[in-house]
Amino acid sequence: MAPFFGLRGNSLNIAALLSVVMPAIMTFGYNQSLLGGMLTFSTFEKQFPLIDTFHARASEKSHKSTIQGTVTALYAVGGLFGAVSCIWQGDTLGRRRVIMIAAVIQIIGAILMTSAFSLAQLIVSRILVGMGTGGLLATVPVWQSEISPASKRGAHVVTTGVFIGMGLSLALFVDLSLSFVHGSLSWRFPCAFQILLSLMVLVFVNFMPDSPRWLVRQNRVPEAREILAVLDDVDTTSPEIEAEIRDVQHSLELSGSISVREIFSMGPQKILYRTILACSVLMFLQLTGVNAITFYTTTIFQKNLLLDSLTSRILAAIYQVVSPIGGIVAIYTIERFGRRGLMLISAAGNAVCLALVAGLGSQPHNKHAIDGAVFFTFFFHFTYVLGFGGIPFLYATEIAPLRLRAAISGLGVATFWAFNFLMAEVTPVAFNAMTWRYFIIFAGLNALMMPIIYYFFPETAGRNLEEIDEIFALSETILDPVRVAKRLLHRHVGDSEPHERDIEKISKDFKRAQDSERDVTFAQVERADE
Repeated sequence: MAPFFGLRGNSLNIAALLSVVMPAIMTFGYNQSLLGGMLTFSTFEKQFPLIDTFHARASEKSHKSTIQGTVTALYAVGGLFGAVSCIWQGDTLGRRRVIMIAAVIQIIGAILMTSAFSLAQLIVSRILVGMGTGGLLATVPVWQSEISPASKRGAHVVTTGVFIGMGLSLALFVDLSLSFVHGSLSWRFPCAFQILLSLMVLVFVNFMPDSPRWLVRQNRVPEAREILAVLDDVDTTSPEIEAEIRDVQHSLELSGSISVREIFSMGPQKILYRTILACSVLMFLQLTGVNAITFYTTTIFQKNLLLDSLTSRILAAIYQVVSPIGGIVAIYTIERFGRRGLMLISAAGNAVCLALVAGLGSQPHNKHAIDGAVFFTFFFHFTYVLGFGGIPFLYATEIAPLRLRAAISGLGVATFWAFNFLMAEVTPVAFNAMTWRYFIIFAGLNALMMPIIYYFFPETAGRNLEEIDEIFALSETILDPVRVAKRLLHRHVGDSEPHERDIEKISKDFKRAQDSERDVTFAQVERADE
């Protein structure tokens, strides 16, 4: 059989997207909402009475809410461990091997969850599924960004938001269809269904190319050259391929022989700053408030907005269909408006929608108010996916230097999982105590994100991964990357001389600005002495 099924260029990228990226990311969305949908199944409540809050007495409700939140959140603890392991293993084993190992762990966890008869087994299975999902979420976007051309990288990786939404929708529709089934099959089948997605990842990743950038780092340049030629659909002797190889090698020279410990030091490549940006953007994703709703969509509609059980399940399933719609809009606008632009639009929309959900949700006996709360809950999901559905995973991989891309991505996704755990742990207790007021907190957090993104997050749209290294190398202060990204011309293949002249000009301009600031400071000191 010909390598990669005989596919080349864009056809190979689409095959990788549909056969590996889609099922891998869907497993995250699927598991994210799976347990939330099953929590109201009577057979599930009877099997695990310690997390049954619906039939709990008033004196038990707070205690059982805490246990329910912990069991739900342990999935995130597993995800945290899975992501952290990629800090050390991602560059050692390579992207494809890590993806295969993570898929196997997912399958083991899903088998244990399907056969669970005790709360202890359910907890262990949730942790294992989380570990596998954490490994996939930390590695798949890195792998995809490294095999995608710069002009299509944003559109390819931002499909993460679409696939997460598809997984969320799938879980809730499976839950809805099986809510009419009696017996434990109603919740055991949804637990087993995810095995199909993990098997797809495990099988098809074997037929896909490895990251050419990782291969260059491993000094396997001939293999990298062949894969780049296939990905670009050109001959291995093409000048384009040689230019890409040189760019990657130049990027490795810029970053030097960096160890994982140097994530916590600045250096000429501003490693610490870039690590903070990667962690911050994935923390922001969680602080939008999306998982406060995603984990408990059915419960919110049924218990907080006082809708009936069937209506709540139907609305919860339809709610997740908004994800692919928002994701498709993001795919067609991400290169035009950029990463920063969509995140700013998203944060503003989220803040407005959640403030309205809080206000309207405060009147549960007013039908028009409840209809409005449902509408703005749906519209919040659209604005969230537009800027935060897939972009944070893309951005965290783009701004990391090649030598530490897997490590920084792993640390960023670990931050994501840590806040995922926090949201899952706090949300049931917070809803129980604060009801609609809980959304006000997230409205304020979204508003706070806007100035931070505007002043500190440089635009990366349309740039190859090596250009992004140059943006940070040219920056002197934490405010410089945004200005440098605006001024540095985009590089084109075979157009290196104008690009080098532009770099030299920006360097001189920043040096003159620093000299001017220093002269002003000296003058102020001299006047003070007089």
